[in-house]
This record gives sequence, structure tokens and C-alpha cells, in this order.
Amino acid sequence: MVESKKFPLISDNLSIDIVNTEIVRRGERQDLLVEEEDLLNWLDDMKVNLFLNKEDYEKIQSQIRSILSRLLEMRAILRNNFELIADGQPIQEKFITLLEKKIENAPFIYKLVNNKLIPKPVGKIEDVLESYIAYDALSLIHHNKLSYLKHCSNPECVLLFIDETGRRKWCSMKICGNRNKVAQFQSRKKS
Repeated sequence: MVESKKFPLISDNLSIDIVNTEIVRRGERQDLLVEEEDLLNWLDDMKVNLFLNKEDYEKIQSQIRSILSRLLEMRAILRNNFELIADGQPIQEKFITLLEKKIENAPFIYKLVNNKLIPKPVGKIEDVLESYIAYDALSLIHHNKLSYLKHCSNPECVLLFIDETGRRKWCSMKICGNRNKVAQFQSRKKS
């Protein structure tokens, strides 16, 4: 997992991590991708999953407003579908079709980087970013990982994660797990 000061990068999956840029703090839903700078910071944190070069970043900066808008639209679609899947609903065919269309806008070529075959979408930069995210979501579907998609056990938390062990309850022990332990301790202390 990638450590981030601002973003809860708890899944190692680009499509889930963009959904998790909406959080709840002190009972209120907050969007971590509001400003253009927020998107640049998120992309910088996600550089492990994105293979963007200096020219790509320059293109992103020149079109940042429209890119942010498109990624927020995509995040909303992903959140809606991922939450349904986490609630036990089947994956909708129209969701898969939408993801495939995103990839069609920026299809992949492959590069060898550090002896590892890396997919790299080609096309307009806004399509490239959506293609990376769509590819990640389709990979989760292909590998049946979304059958392990869960909501955090904290009813106030909106973060999603993959739990292949069947034992994980919290989005993160640092976030909700620790809060729960503290609340239980306080409750026992009062008793």
C-alpha cells in the first residue's frame, strides 16, 4: 500500500482509491478532490499505479479543470456501482460496457519497464486517465476481486476495500479500527 498524508490509499487499486477520495470526517462527507491542486496531489500519490511522464503531467496541468470534472463524474459512477456490488448486487453489464468504452477512447500499448510489462494507454490525456481507472476496475472484475468488496464496518465511514480473507472489518486500523477500539475502551472505562 502507498502511504499518503491526505488520501486514504487503502486498497492498492486505482479505481477503488479514486472512490475513496470521498470520506467522512466528524460526521460530514468531504470531497478530497475539490481543487485542481488536489487532483495533482492525488496523481502524485498514485504514481505507483500510473505511468505518467513529464509530458503527461504538463498536458494534465493545461487541461486540469476539464480532467478534474471528468474524473469526478467517473468517480460517481464507480462509487454507485461499487456500493451496489459491496451490498451483494450483481455487476451490471452496462457498467462493464461503460468501462470498456473508456478504454476504447485510449487503448493500451505495452512497454517493458524494469523487466515488467506495463500497459500504457495512448490518446488524449483525459482519456488516458479514465482508461487507467477503467482498466483497473475491469481487472478487478476479471479476477473476481469485486466479490470481496466491502464497506467499512463503521456505519459513518464511506470507504471501500477488498477483503479476500473474510476477516477484515475496518477500512484501516489507523482510521476506523482505532476509533472503534478507543470507543470500546471508553465504554468499558465508564462501566
